[in-house]
Amino acid sequence: MTPALVDLFLSSAARAKSLRSFADQKKWLLRFATHFKDAPAVIFEERGSRGEVNSWRAQWKHSPKQHDMAGTHAARVLNWAVEEGHLSEHHCHKLPRLYNVDRSEVVWTPSDREAINAKAPAWVRRLLCVACETGLRPGDLVKLTRAAVEETPHGRRLRVRTSKRGRVAHIPITPALAEVIDATPKDRMLVLTNASGGQLTEHRASEGLRQWRDKAGLSRELRLQDCRGTAATRLLNAGLSLSEIANHMGWSLRHAANVIEHYAQVSPAETHSVLVKLAQSKKSRS
Repeated sequence: MTPALVDLFLSSAARAKSLRSFADQKKWLLRFATHFKDAPAVIFEERGSRGEVNSWRAQWKHSPKQHDMAGTHAARVLNWAVEEGHLSEHHCHKLPRLYNVDRSEVVWTPSDREAINAKAPAWVRRLLCVACETGLRPGDLVKLTRAAVEETPHGRRLRVRTSKRGRVAHIPITPALAEVIDATPKDRMLVLTNASGGQLTEHRASEGLRQWRDKAGLSRELRLQDCRGTAATRLLNAGLSLSEIANHMGWSLRHAANVIEHYAQVSPAETHSVLVKLAQSKKSRS
């Protein structure tokens, strides 16, 4: 039965690795299992099941992101079922999506960072700096420790195993990032903390930056995740190739190039050098 199939997936090695991703996955798959609780899993081998899954996720059509998330998780468990031999095939590949947004033009510019630094407390300034210099996701930012720092023949770098994909990222330590790391109290392992010096959560990190963004009168579009666009430019300047940056960010090459190109256009001081390096990186992979 479908609920049993979902239980098998959630207890398998294919389930999401991070706690937050697993919680989201479990929430959606239990909804899927509840809706199809009376259906044997083999119904998904029938072509008509595609329409059934689309009808189920249509209850979230008022929220395109939730609508698409429902389909993504349903397809994931069905893909796994085919790979494991529980199903011979399924018909829920490439379900149509409602949510389509391109945030390549949403980046933190030098003036945005200056506005935050002029008003925000130290823990927020440190958070914004590390996010813009590393491109790490919030979940990895709040776990970053001094132990991630490695010495290299040409300086220092961060060695971080990302929580979303489990890949090891090697990130050059820029002068601005070095200042934050070196200013971290010697008796503290965590590079980033909350206002009282305690463990910073993903939610508090995102919410804290949002609050000071509003106090600084900046665009409400800017989020903590958008620091990754700034970081992509920093990494290009630090000598990483476009392919390396795209791999680190989990982006396509085209998206990485678009983000960096836009950042250069809205940051006049960096326009020439960034665009030259971007053109060289594009040429080297063509």
